[in-house]
Order: sequence, then structure tokens, then C-alpha cells
Amino acid sequence: MKNLKRGIWALCLLSLALLSLASTLSGQEKKMKKLTEEEERVIVHKGTEKPFSGKYYKHDAEGIYTCRRCGTPLFSSTDKFDSGCGWPSFDDEIPGAVNREPDPDGIRTEITCASCGAHLGHVFEGEQFTEKNLRHCVNSISLDFIPAGGADTETAIFAGGCFWGVDYYFRKTEGVVFTRTGYTGGETENPTYKEVCSGNTGHVEAVEVTYDPSIISYEELARLFFNIHDPTQENGQGPDIGGQYISVIFYRNKQQKETAQKLINILKQKGYDVATQLREAGPFWEAEPYHQDYYQKTGGSPYCHVYEKKF
Repeated sequence: MKNLKRGIWALCLLSLALLSLASTLSGQEKKMKKLTEEEERVIVHKGTEKPFSGKYYKHDAEGIYTCRRCGTPLFSSTDKFDSGCGWPSFDDEIPGAVNREPDPDGIRTEITCASCGAHLGHVFEGEQFTEKNLRHCVNSISLDFIPAGGADTETAIFAGGCFWGVDYYFRKTEGVVFTRTGYTGGETENPTYKEVCSGNTGHVEAVEVTYDPSIISYEELARLFFNIHDPTQENGQGPDIGGQYISVIFYRNKQQKETAQKLINILKQKGYDVATQLREAGPFWEAEPYHQDYYQKTGGSPYCHVYEKKF
């Protein structure tokens, strides 16, 4: 029953309204929260809170644990377990959310927020607490918590060539609280990158965008989508050719479809021969971890996506 619950929750946690509104981006920079003296001691100066004292040690509600300083989603409640160590323990992380660094003591491995560098705690392997054999030992004071259904967010899905570039632009947009790259539009379940690249799955590379509608509207996101790729190219995007790279907006409701169609009509009036397809959203299969937030990890920039104002 526990494994079933984990599986169901994992499938929907990133597309439900669970993520922190404080994780929005302004330009390239995160909006940092003001820290208390004790929070700064742990988060900035790499201190440790007393064991068994943190508010999330015995916490068992469903939701997402986010970075206390910048709001980035870090851990899911489905990966939390009681290790008896006195601090919150997780046997997994949200892909790309946590960095590992050698600890100054020369023995342990420190974990930090990949977005802002906040000190979280340490990670340990080989302890056999769970099947994943991994324990992220985290200070409660380094975390905030967003309960299931506790954040007023919505989702949108866009496909416009290599998902690395599309993800790059949406991630740095104010009002976007989280993105994940993946595959959608086809019939194959749980596809791999290799399978999608074969062109036999029917899937396209896409980005699921979780956003705060009180900060940014769906129309603004759709306008950005058209501005960062060539919606007139039919068989791919730039040098990436193939059905997995075509331009598609996967709408989740009537309003999204009507908004997307309105923008396509505007572009056609401006002389653009738009090839972007509109399709109803179906299952979204998350891509492998190394595809998540690719350019932040590698320090690169998109090779086939360039911002061009079209509206």
C-alpha cells in the first residue's frame, strides 16, 4: 500500500498545485527571503540545528519541501522517511534541485540548494535504510513546506524543439515556479530519451510549466513560447529535425486552447505561416534527471532557441 501511494503521488506531485510561490524568478536571479539570525547561521554559515528539535523531523504531511531561502522545490514527501537520526531524512530529491560538495571535514558530503547555494545538510549512502540506500539528512530550518493543494498554481505544456532550450527560457521567467522536461503526445508508456529519438513513439520533447497565475498569465507564457522559437518550421526546430522536435501547444482546457489559437491568428495576420499544432494534453512522462534544468547544470546556453519579439 505504501509503494502504491508513493507511485500515485509521484505521478501527480509536480503537476498539482504544490510548489512554493517564493521560487519565482526575476530575470536570472532568485528572490531571496530575509533570514533570521538562526536561519543565517545554518543556511549561510553552514551550521547545524540541534537534533530532534526541527519542526519537520516528525512531519508526515503530503506535499513539497522547498528551500527556505529561495523557495526552490527540493524534496517530495513521498521520499521522506524516519531514520531516527533527529533530522528530516529523504532518500531522493527533486531532479536537479540539490548539489553535492565535499565537506570541509574531509569525510562527509554536504548538500546545498542548486539554485541559491543554501546549506541544507549532508547526504549519506550505504546505510540500508530504504531500497534507494540513500539518506539526505536535512536541517528543518533550511526548509519550508507546501502542503498538497496548498499553492494556487496552474500548469501548461509547450513543445518547440529541444526541450533544453524551451526549459531555459521558462525557468528564468518571473511567475514560473517550476518546470520539468519530458515526453508527451505519443502512445508509448514510460518512454526513454533513446526511444523518443528513434521517432517511433509518437512523443515530442516538451516542457511542463508550473506557474502562479497571480503573477503571470497563460497568455503571457504562450507569447513567450512563440517568441523563443520559430513557429513556422514544420519538421523540427533549427538543426534538430524530426517529429520529436515539432512545435506543439498541449492545452489543458478550453481557455488555454482559445488563447493559443488567438495568438496563432495574430501571428498569421502578421505574415507568419504558423506550423504550431494545438493538441489536447495527455500523459506527461518526465525525462531522465540529466535533462532537467540542463543549461544551469552545464553552464551553457541554447543553441537553437533565440528570443525574438513577435508581438
